[in-house]
Amino acid sequence: MGERETWTAEEFGRSHEGWVGVVLADGGVPGPVFFDSGSGASGRSVSQWSVYDGRRLRGPRAAALRAVCSCGWTGAEHPLDWTLIGDRDLAEAGDGQADACVRDWDGHIVAVEATTTPLPEAITDLLERLEEEIEKLTKTAPVAAVRAARLMEVTAVRVGYWAANGTRTDLSTEQAATALGLNEDATRSLLARLGGWNRYA
Repeated sequence: MGERETWTAEEFGRSHEGWVGVVLADGGVPGPVFFDSGSGASGRSVSQWSVYDGRRLRGPRAAALRAVCSCGWTGAEHPLDWTLIGDRDLAEAGDGQADACVRDWDGHIVAVEATTTPLPEAITDLLERLEEEIEKLTKTAPVAAVRAARLMEVTAVRVGYWAANGTRTDLSTEQAATALGLNEDATRSLLARLGGWNRYA
């Protein structure tokens, strides 16, 4: 995997990390493009969609772009018309297709959210109000806002302990992952952190 721009949703983190993927004319997915620094074996491997213009050494030409998520989901293909692109830089000429990929991934995240365990409206309203009040406090008394944020952490640890242990008892890791919108590895880490046990034990 080479360097590339990625996006994440705060709640789901790298469980649903998205990026613009490249599709070749034969339907294949290209490997990273290696850029030699000119100093021996050092260099950079890049997978950013805009380098696949067929003009660089060992860099194939992209036929289409599509959104890709680390969970395995892929979006619809958005073709690149090279007769219109011509000699223009792909980063500029393919910007519309890349933006469409971001919108597709946003839709995927909305779909993921819809499959997670819903929260009572009273809880979501309370969390939103608490965030708003702390943001207001930050403008007038930043250190008080820090203390409020710290107390939120303390509360999360306290209530999370019993919630994590109850989840561990009631659900398999796979079931908990689906309910939380995370992959299984992230779910194990989250529950272990909140529940106070060693995830590797």
